[in-house]
Amino acid sequence: MPSTPDPIEFAVRALRHRERSRQEIDDRLAKAGVGEDARAEALETLERVGYVDDARFALARAEALAGRGFGDDAIRADLERHGLAADEVAAALVGLAPEPARAAALVERLGRTPAVAGRLARKGFSEESLETALGGEFAGYGP
Repeated sequence: MPSTPDPIEFAVRALRHRERSRQEIDDRLAKAGVGEDARAEALETLERVGYVDDARFALARAEALAGRGFGDDAIRADLERHGLAADEVAAALVGLAPEPARAAALVERLGRTPAVAGRLARKGFSEESLETALGGEFAGYGP
């Protein structure tokens, strides 16, 4: 029968290639058979030394998604799927350029068409941001 891995070493390997949220690390440790107390202790240690930082993860993930053309609703949903707390999600969104400005930049680059309006709506931009970016031309246009 395989032994359970050392939780710290296992978590550090999971963090080697990309940052992960506390919840993601906890889930991985649980799947590997690490008990609740050992997981909690490992996560506390990893947070104390700065290997796991949900606020840093949230901001970096939000910036990456915004850079890939996602709106606030999609970014919020993604961060929540990663197990981040509401205050960390809110702080990450505040750290981004305002959504209407991001939508306007995308419209400037991609063009002012119904297809672009639909694309931005599907990528989580609010109707208000779309109206601001598109001048109301495609108001109400959704996915």
